[in-house]
Amino acid sequence: MLATALKASLVRRGYSFVAAERATLDVTSTDSIVDTFERVKPTLLLNCAAHTKVDLCEQQQELADQINGHAVGTLAKLSKQHGTTLVHYSTDFVFDGKGVFENEKLRPYQTTDPVGPLSAYGRSKLLGEQKLQEINPPGWVILRTAWLYGSGGPCFPATMVRVARDGKPLRVVSDQTGSPTHTVDLAEATLDLVNANASGLFHATNAGQVTWFEFTRAILEEFNAPTDLQPITSADWVSMKPTAAHRPTYSVLDLSPLEQAIGRPMRPWRDALRDYRDAVTRTGSF
Repeated sequence: MLATALKASLVRRGYSFVAAERATLDVTSTDSIVDTFERVKPTLLLNCAAHTKVDLCEQQQELADQINGHAVGTLAKLSKQHGTTLVHYSTDFVFDGKGVFENEKLRPYQTTDPVGPLSAYGRSKLLGEQKLQEINPPGWVILRTAWLYGSGGPCFPATMVRVARDGKPLRVVSDQTGSPTHTVDLAEATLDLVNANASGLFHATNAGQVTWFEFTRAILEEFNAPTDLQPITSADWVSMKPTAAHRPTYSVLDLSPLEQAIGRPMRPWRDALRDYRDAVTRTGSF
């Protein structure tokens, strides 16, 4: 999904680029990475490769660590050798979801807050962050994002609309809070950040916060897809899906460093959802 959005943004901006499919660049193969760097000689590498099936990562921890962690280290080493700027995407799952309180008020996670992943997926993504920062290639960027959706792959809004239009009931968790993020907005923020010559660790989501239940209700409203929608708790979900990974209860991320670096605010999540609706309706995606 993110690669699809990035390619569209790069085309709009008139950049030349190589979109390396898995068959061309296998991030778990050092030889494949070395070959790609020697052939392409990239000045900028946007790493969209990831094992993102959170629940499956619990059963495939070694593979998750390889793709989300060790491969990032290999990319960082080659980026350092070739003077390539490496942009890597991480996740809100690096946090434990308990939140941070200031003056008895819960505030969004800042990039400097302590991490504590609850899942194999979160631990593998944190490993990738650590590998990249240890190797420290020139001008590196880590973008932690959350609740990503968009065209070009399966995603939460598409699934909710499909289930609703099939006339099936929906039971959605109402005690997990975060920020839905449209791939288009993340792609644009990425390129704006690169153009600003910014480097370091940033948080990048759409603005605002919502629970999964509230997000689902908004999705059904935007797509005019009514169905029986009821809230459940995280405990209810675990009882239904005992092998599911633990997810952060609260994972709203502080956007202020990113917004300062790119010189503009991130779009509110509901506006982004409406744009997604218009895009998939226009293209007839579903």
